[in-house]
Amino acid sequence: MCNLLISSSLDSAIQTIYSWVWSPVLVGLCLLAALYFSLRTRFVQVRRFREMCRLLFNTDKHQKTGISSFQAFAMALSGRVGTGNIVGVATAIGFGGPGAIVWMWVIAFFGAGSAFVEATLAQIYKENHHGQFRGGPAYYIEKGLHSPFFGCLFAVISALACGWFMPPVQCNGIAMSMSRTFDIAPWIVGLGVAVLIALVIIGGVKRIANVAQIVAPFMAILYVILAIVVLAVHYEAVPGVFIEMLRGAVGASQVGAAILGSTIAWGVKRGIYSNEAGQGTGPIVAAAAKVSHPVKQGLVQAFSVYIDTLLVCTATAMMILACHTYNIIDHVQTLPDGTTQTTYLVENPDAPVGEPGVFYTSGALASVIGGKAADIIISLALFFFAFTTIMAYYYYAETNLVYLFSRLRRYRLNRRSRKMTDQEKIAAEKAYEQADLVFGDDRSEKTVIWILRIVTVTAVFIGSTTGSGIAWTLGDIGVGAMAWINLIAILLLSPKALRALKNYESEKKQGAEPVFDPQKLNIEHAEFWKEQRD
Repeated sequence: MCNLLISSSLDSAIQTIYSWVWSPVLVGLCLLAALYFSLRTRFVQVRRFREMCRLLFNTDKHQKTGISSFQAFAMALSGRVGTGNIVGVATAIGFGGPGAIVWMWVIAFFGAGSAFVEATLAQIYKENHHGQFRGGPAYYIEKGLHSPFFGCLFAVISALACGWFMPPVQCNGIAMSMSRTFDIAPWIVGLGVAVLIALVIIGGVKRIANVAQIVAPFMAILYVILAIVVLAVHYEAVPGVFIEMLRGAVGASQVGAAILGSTIAWGVKRGIYSNEAGQGTGPIVAAAAKVSHPVKQGLVQAFSVYIDTLLVCTATAMMILACHTYNIIDHVQTLPDGTTQTTYLVENPDAPVGEPGVFYTSGALASVIGGKAADIIISLALFFFAFTTIMAYYYYAETNLVYLFSRLRRYRLNRRSRKMTDQEKIAAEKAYEQADLVFGDDRSEKTVIWILRIVTVTAVFIGSTTGSGIAWTLGDIGVGAMAWINLIAILLLSPKALRALKNYESEKKQGAEPVFDPQKLNIEHAEFWKEQRD
């Protein structure tokens, strides 16, 4: 009884913290920041759209360190395109109606501005660490805002959320789907996923990037083609679907008017969750790319937001709406016996009973290729989407652990240097710089990275055999806390990103290939770029 009360109190406390972190204030801050960045950049996500596409395959060949622009794009896409693109879209429709999808589009359009700014900042303040580029919010918060405390706070939250809480949630989705479709025990699925993840992450960022650049674009393209086939069969319904979405978005329909508040709220919330613009995860990957100017990677990351929401999420939504395999829920009531009773505003005969989820999408596919084939395809799509997301989560966690240990090493060096002679200080500084260039010189850091790999693989396996409720909530709390810190940081640092954009466009007008010079733009602590110029 006592344990039950403790468990209930803990669950209540977690839910309370979640409601504080993901309050309407954070959702509003995400939206207003995205609008602000879009206005300040004069809608760079529209003006430079052709440039975005061109830069996907543009890499600075003079830099031997780092990954290509396309690999960085694919890794960011891996993090953005996950189970939320299938389950999350169904949830948005189920609680917010068809109009919620339009609001997801709005968020993606403006959110591309946030993605541009944070990715540009990540490139400006990146470091060459152990022969790899490392960067992200922790780095630009410390260097740009002169706040090591908040940089470390972001790194700790990110490492915990992405390294421990979020991977099991993704694996739980894979295990449940595979178990239901192929009648395989969830623990066997979990073991298989854990082994595959281990094989990838042990190879470091290069192997993660190599896998991501093949799997993420391939699955996104295949999924969109699948949606086109479904819509081709139900082509007569497509015009009506667009009209239904647009009317629902502004409350012009009878049902839309009744739930307009929910439509906007669910569309905005799912849009923010899905494309991750402004949350601080995208810039971690953006910093790893080798480019001649930070703005180049900013444009590439802005484009990845479009792919996630305007293509993949829209593909899911169009299938569900055209095939009418959805209901619009009015209220879900928990009865005294623990069961739930659902009442509907709209109930379609072809829609599955219960709360919205993956069955909305598989039901749409089943109308074209049959139930069993639909379940197999959706299970495979969930596997690849979730698998690549776990890879991205690991890289986010690893980069932030590297940040924490590099700062710890600097702190120790500074303390020791107080007792050193000038010659000893110079020798210590040289040793530190060399350790940053050669992986393995810092044994403690290497040990912790291996511990993270073991923890991530273990968390993936555990996620296949246990419920994901509390882990999902804790992960969302972590992501929400990251978003709070990151949004405030990029708002304060946006003048530097805007200066970089102005410089980039000025050099493009002169017909030159833009090359970044931080001293020319009066940007301090961009050591990597300064060394490149020297």
